[in-house]
Amino acid sequence: MSKLWGGRFTKQTNRLVEEYTASIGFDKALAEEDVQGSLAHVTMLGKCGILSEEDVDKIKEGLHAVLHKIRRGELEYSVSDEDIHMNIEKQLIEEVGGVGGKLHTGRSRNDQVATDMHLYLRKRVVEFVALLQDLQEALLGQAKANQDTIVPGYTHLQRAQPILFAHHLLAYVSMFQRDIERLQDSYKRINVLPLGAGALAGTTFPIDRHFVAEQLHFDGVYENSLDAVSDRDFILEFLADASILMMHLSRLSEELVLWSSTEFRFIELDDAFCTGSSIMPQKKNPDVPELVRGKTGRVYGNLMGLLTVLKSLPLAYNKDMQEDKEGMFDTVATLQGALQLFAPMIATMKVNKERMREAVNQDFSNATDIADFLANKGLPFRQAHEVIGKTVLYCIQNGKYLLDLTLEEFKQFSPLFDDSIYQVLQPESVVNARNVYGGTASQQVAAAIERAERKLESGRTWVQEYAEKSK
Repeated sequence: MSKLWGGRFTKQTNRLVEEYTASIGFDKALAEEDVQGSLAHVTMLGKCGILSEEDVDKIKEGLHAVLHKIRRGELEYSVSDEDIHMNIEKQLIEEVGGVGGKLHTGRSRNDQVATDMHLYLRKRVVEFVALLQDLQEALLGQAKANQDTIVPGYTHLQRAQPILFAHHLLAYVSMFQRDIERLQDSYKRINVLPLGAGALAGTTFPIDRHFVAEQLHFDGVYENSLDAVSDRDFILEFLADASILMMHLSRLSEELVLWSSTEFRFIELDDAFCTGSSIMPQKKNPDVPELVRGKTGRVYGNLMGLLTVLKSLPLAYNKDMQEDKEGMFDTVATLQGALQLFAPMIATMKVNKERMREAVNQDFSNATDIADFLANKGLPFRQAHEVIGKTVLYCIQNGKYLLDLTLEEFKQFSPLFDDSIYQVLQPESVVNARNVYGGTASQQVAAAIERAERKLESGRTWVQEYAEKSK
């Protein structure tokens, strides 16, 4: 059968060209969105008197039949029909006859594919916000259960100051909140309709683009037809947001891998989220966080790939832009897999509070508080810093920790020391001394948990509202 666009050609397309240029292998993921956009388009053609009511009803009936086939997995896709648009149009014509060819009146595949991707991506954005909120909820659950659990805080992967484990987890809640807000903000630019731009210059038919936008729950339409068909900023923005999100997941993954090691023993991941070794029966491997950490690179690559594709393209549409989809689909699948696993993995994680406390008792992470102690007694902080440095060196040379020193040993470094130093050095005192907004003190962490829960509740409302708009 000749191509739907084949009237101008005198030869059949070379088979290798068909295979090389066809996108149906991946853009079939847009099948439902393609039908969704077509239903709104044909409704508008009827409303504007471009097609008769009879033709519109027949085309709609055919599109619904095609949609049912898609959802049942019965639609057969053909490389010779190139892409999802031509495959669906061919199926439509088989369903309703030649009238199906009228569907393409007033539009081009250029504005059609852009519309499909806008429809597709806005659904995914809402889904990812919901999945991130599930992860936040899991982190908050662990934080609430560990408001009295003290753990070493690190800089340079060296023990720095003791903090509440809840405080550490809340740092990731904040990171993921920024990811949520970035995705929510990107929705504004995703939810703009390109349909009606035609191939590049608009159409001679008296269409109503704003009516189609209302039908599809878009907030508005592209102002410029050239921009409408050539814009992929909304995909780039999603890929950038996804890259930052994956970076956050990767950082958390790295800590889960470290914390679950024998050397740390701070946590244990549930068996359901780990695997074993084919040769070493004692092994329990944190494969999920390791894979998330590894897959972060492919998401970065998808962003860089599309940036490179677009960097020198003249207006308007070019075949290069077919390369916008595979990376987007891959990023969606990668994010979806990671987020679906992360929330239950965190929720079922066991925290070894005793081991964390043991680690805090066997380090010098309370040293800064001695310097603050001396500074509060009038010694300049720089001098206090030197005094404590020498005190720590003495401890290291004598196999002791700061709380092991006698008052006489303390006084050999400064006469300002008194018995109160022992209370100052207690991990609970060190933690609760940082009673400033955003600090690790118990009072501040409890308040931070309450704030995060309120944001989460508000965010759930956003998801409900926009999930309905994005159907």
